[in-house]
Amino acid sequence: MLTLPPTTFTYSHTFSLLFSSEFSIWPSMAASDAHPSIRNAFGNVLAFFILLLIGVLAFSIRLFSVIKYESVIHEFDPYFNYRVTQYLTKNGIYDFWNWFDDRTWYPLGRVIGGTVYPGLTLTAGTLWWILNSINIPLSVETVCVFTAPIFSAFASWATYLLTKEVKGTGAGLTAAVLLAMVPSYISRSVAGSYDNEAVAIFALIITFYLYIKTLNTGSLFYATLNSIAYFYMVCSWGGYTFIINLIPMHALLCIVTGRYSSRLYIAYAPLVVLGTLLASLVPVVGFNAVMTSEHFASFLVFIIIHVVALVYYIKGILSPKMFKVAVTLVVSVGLAVCCAMIAVLIALVASSPTKGWSGRSLSLLDPTYASKYIPIIASVSEHQPPTWPSYFMDINVLAFLVPAGIIACFLPLSDASSFVVLYIVTSVYFSGVMVRLMLVLAPAACILSGIALSQAFDVFTRSIKFQLPSVSSHSHTDAGDASSKSVVPNEVVKTDKSVGTSKEPTSRKSKKREKEPVEKPLSKSQIKKRLLVLPLETSIIAIILLVFLGAFYVVHSVWAAAEAYSAPSIVLTSQSNDGLHVFDDFREAYAWLSHNTDVDDKVASWWDYGYQTTAMANRTVIVDNNTWNNTHIATVGTAMSSPEKAAWEIFHSLDVKYVLVVFGGLVGYPSDDINKFLWMVRIGGGVFPHIKEPDYLRDGQYRIDSQATPTMLNSLMYKLSYYRFVETDGKAFDRVRRTEIGKKYFKLTHFEEVFTTHHWMVRLYKLKPPKNRIRGKAKKLKSKASSTTAPKRKGTRRNPF
Repeated sequence: MLTLPPTTFTYSHTFSLLFSSEFSIWPSMAASDAHPSIRNAFGNVLAFFILLLIGVLAFSIRLFSVIKYESVIHEFDPYFNYRVTQYLTKNGIYDFWNWFDDRTWYPLGRVIGGTVYPGLTLTAGTLWWILNSINIPLSVETVCVFTAPIFSAFASWATYLLTKEVKGTGAGLTAAVLLAMVPSYISRSVAGSYDNEAVAIFALIITFYLYIKTLNTGSLFYATLNSIAYFYMVCSWGGYTFIINLIPMHALLCIVTGRYSSRLYIAYAPLVVLGTLLASLVPVVGFNAVMTSEHFASFLVFIIIHVVALVYYIKGILSPKMFKVAVTLVVSVGLAVCCAMIAVLIALVASSPTKGWSGRSLSLLDPTYASKYIPIIASVSEHQPPTWPSYFMDINVLAFLVPAGIIACFLPLSDASSFVVLYIVTSVYFSGVMVRLMLVLAPAACILSGIALSQAFDVFTRSIKFQLPSVSSHSHTDAGDASSKSVVPNEVVKTDKSVGTSKEPTSRKSKKREKEPVEKPLSKSQIKKRLLVLPLETSIIAIILLVFLGAFYVVHSVWAAAEAYSAPSIVLTSQSNDGLHVFDDFREAYAWLSHNTDVDDKVASWWDYGYQTTAMANRTVIVDNNTWNNTHIATVGTAMSSPEKAAWEIFHSLDVKYVLVVFGGLVGYPSDDINKFLWMVRIGGGVFPHIKEPDYLRDGQYRIDSQATPTMLNSLMYKLSYYRFVETDGKAFDRVRRTEIGKKYFKLTHFEEVFTTHHWMVRLYKLKPPKNRIRGKAKKLKSKASSTTAPKRKGTRRNPF
């Protein structure tokens, strides 16, 4: 009976197909050379269809907001991007580059073409143009709503390509599935989240993939594509500085560890030269690509890699003695050039108080910098350090799989795997400084978790496959032994009898040794496989646990996509015993402004609501979310912190006609202006010294009850928020601060209420004209005129008014 060896006819399992680094769909038979090619072709086709399903998953999991609410733009910044995209599709790209927006930052205005990253706008505008050219008449708003889910599918495919270059196809598919569902990325790419990160994460991953691809192949073609991908990243997001610092760090790491090669030179040098030239073409970047400190690391490593390349070139053409002399000369000249370049760079940045670094970059390098010197950056909730629960919320079980992925990258360590390790280390640090950069950590966590899961499933499934065929082979050998026992012993007896009985009977051990087949010595590959083989029960239990871990990740990701990150900030909901409540106060207030005010009227509010006011109400605002002018924002903060009369004078000097205030005390909306008020005080006090934060605090505590300070109770923000609030329940109980307010009954003398939304979330006030404001002054003037006829008394003081 012919029996094949266990390793010549094996079938893979489903987990081995999806998560292992090798596809073994078809049985591998040594007698035929056609089966491996068929197996590889079938594996590639199956991987292609799996990637299509991953793209569908990444797109569909981000549609909960459209299903639950409607096709609407979320948050604040996306409304500005939507407004710019509307202008681009209506007027063309040339008018877009030269567009001066006079409806923002009144009376300064804003040059849109030179102050915006155009990648997102140009991408959505191109999609809209393509769809309309093939007779799919979608509106600009619809294209903007679905841009982020579309590019999330692209980002998943780019993650597959990147991870495949590092650890194979199985790891790539696993990483792509994880990125398609990771909550951190979902928070920035749900339908309606039309922000720069929607396309920037795809650009980030594809740039890293092309860098690794060039590093593995040494192809100048991929190096050129890498520079173009970097240019797209520069157009899309200011986080491109992460790329232009991470890649030089990896190149320097390869040089220091002795892993320099011509492939490294081809991967790095064209990126610095061509990428910097292309980056300088973006108006918002311009000469910052060569003049700011964020880019100096790439230039310094560029010089170092050329010195190293010259040393290796000289080593190949000179004798060892001449090489020592040449190296001394090259190193000395290289050090001189480096010192000269460093001196030039120091001279360039010495005049800057921040040494050429931007405020956001310094807040990353020094987490306390923003809170000390730039309160406008520290006031943004996205710029706060994350808490430990936020890691579990945003990346979930990936936080526990990342260490295993790091260990797998060292077995063995390559240029690609070292880059991934460096990526995760730097992204973990930056995410710990700023919660917004959890978005940069998510792709790295998915890549390393995909590698860890792939390696784990590879070991467990190989252990099962290694032992299950051995069980069947043992049964075959036992059957063969049973059949041989009925035939062979008779022959043995006959020979023994023919020889004679003079020989001593053999022992039982010797008989067992004779029956046992002689084992051949194991090869090195078999020994390595034996070392990775685990017990059958352990492997099955481990696979079941990993499946449960993946199921928990899927459930958490779907919950996060459906509940935590799908609710748009402009339409709020709350669940209570009597059902679902929808709060549409923001759009109600913007609609009132649009229909009941003049087109040229100016609206003042805190900068958080500037983009929405301009885009939805089409009214001119004083400040908005761009926050490029700290003095202008401080002026608005000072007005909100000042008494009513002083605030009226500030707003009147800015030609403001309406003031918008967001108040959540009635319905329990925590992100209202009262909770943001201390940031208005800090930002205003940073420019105008008469505004002091301790004046608004009682024993270091921020209070709005009866223990609040007089400065707090008389501020404009307090009065505009709590005006007539006592009429709602008779107690004036603030549900956000969970206390009764301190000053319940007061009147407004310089402002008048013109509109309050249904749930009191948005309140609009109009500045009273000067003639209605100065009634007391007119009476004094009349009394003064009548007193001129009477003789002047000695010792009377002249009225200064």
